[in-house]
Amino acid sequence: MKIGVLALQGAFREHRLMLESLGCTVTEVRLPKHLEGLVGLVIPGGESTTIGKLMVQYGLLEGIRDFHAAGGAIWGTCAGAILLATEIEASDQPRLGLLDMRVKRNAFGRQVDSFEVALEIKGLSAPFPAVFIRAPIIESVGANVEVLAKHEDAIVLVRQERLLASSFHPELTNNSSLHALFMAMCDSSSVAVS
Repeated sequence: MKIGVLALQGAFREHRLMLESLGCTVTEVRLPKHLEGLVGLVIPGGESTTIGKLMVQYGLLEGIRDFHAAGGAIWGTCAGAILLATEIEASDQPRLGLLDMRVKRNAFGRQVDSFEVALEIKGLSAPFPAVFIRAPIIESVGANVEVLAKHEDAIVLVRQERLLASSFHPELTNNSSLHALFMAMCDSSSVAVS
């Protein structure tokens, strides 16, 4: 299985190592041509405004939209979740706009307010050690979006068909269960996008 990790800014290396530990072949994606042959793409945490501007600069907004339309699965973590959203509160920043949800950036506070919590996630047998760093809240979702986890009534993990979005950073833990879930999503999506 070949999965890409958007490698413009943020915690892409940690995602790569986690996926490789599960037996994936991982490509670092910096240009649209790097999406060829992939079944999935992870958009990591970082700074969503910066990543969005770089995606515009390198032609990746349309490239990633085309990748998804052709059958590719996408997982956005933290900033990546923001970039997947159709609506970002009080922001007109560049975004993919693929996942039917409204997000609020930095809703859990500043970097100094970072925390880890044992999160109950639908479909996982044990609590997940979720790391929140300047994390967004998913304020609302469309009818076709499944809520997989909440923290104190705030939505923090959702799925819409071949799209997955988490407010937190699973790549900063030793728990690979969400990466395995995403691999299963990729496995059930269509053939590699060419």
